[in-house]
Amino acid sequence: MKKLLLPFLIASFTIVSAQTPCDNGMAGSYPCNGYDLQSHLNISDFNASSGNDSWGWTDPQDGKEYVLFGVDNGTAFIDISDPVNPIYLGKLPTHTTSSSWRDVKVYNNYAFVVSEASGHGMQVFDLTRLRNVANPPETYTEDAHYNGFGSSHNIVINEDSGYAYGVGTDTYNGGAHFINIQDPLNPVGEGGYSGSNYTHDAQVLIYNGPDTDYTGHELYIGANENHVAIVDVTDKNNPQLIASATYTSDAYTHQGWFTEDQKYFIVGDELDEQNYGFNTKTIVLDFTDLDNPQFSSEYFGTTPVIDHNGYTKGNDYYIANYTAGMRVLDISDIDNGNISEKGYFDTYPSNNNASFAGSWNVYPYFGSGNIVISNYLSGGLFIVKSSAIDTTNPVAVCQNYIAELDVNGQVIVSSSAVDGGSSDDSGSFTLSLDQNTFDCSNIGANNVVLTVTDSSGNTDTCNATIIVEDNLAPVINCPANETVVFDNGQTYYTLPDYIIDDSVEAIDNCFNPVSITQTPAAGTQLNLGDHTILFETQDSFGNASSCSLIITVEEELGYADFKFEKGISIFPNPSSNIITIISKFEPITSIEIFDISGKRIYLENELISGSFNIDISNFYQGIYFVSINYQVTKKIIKY
Repeated sequence: MKKLLLPFLIASFTIVSAQTPCDNGMAGSYPCNGYDLQSHLNISDFNASSGNDSWGWTDPQDGKEYVLFGVDNGTAFIDISDPVNPIYLGKLPTHTTSSSWRDVKVYNNYAFVVSEASGHGMQVFDLTRLRNVANPPETYTEDAHYNGFGSSHNIVINEDSGYAYGVGTDTYNGGAHFINIQDPLNPVGEGGYSGSNYTHDAQVLIYNGPDTDYTGHELYIGANENHVAIVDVTDKNNPQLIASATYTSDAYTHQGWFTEDQKYFIVGDELDEQNYGFNTKTIVLDFTDLDNPQFSSEYFGTTPVIDHNGYTKGNDYYIANYTAGMRVLDISDIDNGNISEKGYFDTYPSNNNASFAGSWNVYPYFGSGNIVISNYLSGGLFIVKSSAIDTTNPVAVCQNYIAELDVNGQVIVSSSAVDGGSSDDSGSFTLSLDQNTFDCSNIGANNVVLTVTDSSGNTDTCNATIIVEDNLAPVINCPANETVVFDNGQTYYTLPDYIIDDSVEAIDNCFNPVSITQTPAAGTQLNLGDHTILFETQDSFGNASSCSLIITVEEELGYADFKFEKGISIFPNPSSNIITIISKFEPITSIEIFDISGKRIYLENELISGSFNIDISNFYQGIYFVSINYQVTKKIIKY
């Protein structure tokens, strides 16, 4: 929505708590064509004054669907796994103050929220917290926060690259603000793009369209008030403008979305209906040649209403059409410039004026076929679904898959890994496996069944083979290098058995214990100098690993060194928290602790003490080596 607050007529709606079919052009009090009302929540149900953006999240664990609804004072979360009886789970309050503009997107089970509220920044919320809500509605706290900008009109996320793009921020002339969110709880700013000035909304994706010059590049398509900017943002340190696309009778280039073949970019201009007096206009730009984008066609709707956000799904284009509600266009013949309206659901029945009220956003991407419509100001949230009766089963196509066990001897296989190109005539379906978790007992071939379910509940199945492999070698850990002296009265040192005394340990992800060999063997007599002792292990599948230590043989320790070593004691050992180091004969001046790989994880120097306590409660379980005064090394075990 353009940053204008205009007078509007506030309509009052009641909560619909049961499915209302679209019958003779009406679903209760709402005009409709081809879409049934599943349920409706009023804006007051969220203890809010106005609504704005919306998005969706499907829990990969159980397939449950959730709506993320932006309201003036926060972000509301709604469970619509039963779309006729939605459950308002709670709200993440705004980071600073209330605002009419809030936007939310999803990456890797986290929600990212921005707002035009001053100083708001970007909130990060772990959506898995919605799985078990004991007493809804709850008031949530953010899990992380990014303050690289203050206000932001919108947030765009490329889920394939793990980057978020703040647009309309108070940085980079209002252009793209790059944020690496691959670690969602630790977002990192990585510059931005200011060359095309203010961006109101955008789409960012890894390009796979007809212009092969840019295949595999990350492209940013910005709706920039009076043009569409095509920017290559593959290199965040050097974003490059490819081209700018324009069209006639422009007033405010608001938002746009690619067709699924990435040949066309469909644009909505938010103010042209008001400024020029024509019906809702949808502009189609031909992006076949990204360096030379062309105007392709335009479609005029059936009402004079302002268009807002629009998204493509298959051959359908869903528009949040303010006072005309959701409008769905058939774009199957877009190549020939033919677009037609196939249905609608009007969430603002009071009028069809060109004014800022009614439908703000449509989210059509749930696998169930449920569609979310969020209203600006009054109206709240609507869940609708196509009235069409689909009796055609999807077509399930399987492919075999090789799955490798992880360090814990487990692997989870996603349904999509086994999918070999399943399809449905609706373009929308979900996948599920009868078994998706495997462990060491499943090594080899496993027969599974993939079920494909479309949004009308029609199903098809196919069989696949998942071959589970263990390709991880055992993890073997050696003690630190050491210096030793001749045996008493001898001119050699007898090599001990490090395996029997558990100084060397090997752990496998599947089969324990695993055998370890020591070379040279225990009992070997070592002369003066350095000797490499090699330890090797191998699991049942031939996965091998090794480690070694160097033993330096000296004639004998000096009396002072010998006395210092014998006077060192560490207790308790093993320990889970505090260890105490005592030196009977000399002060302790320094302490180092190394893990089994030789990495130093603790250092304390400039000490003068006969004893010292160390808290090892935060250490991982395992074997460690303590060096005192850079002279004596002792082994400790953390359990």
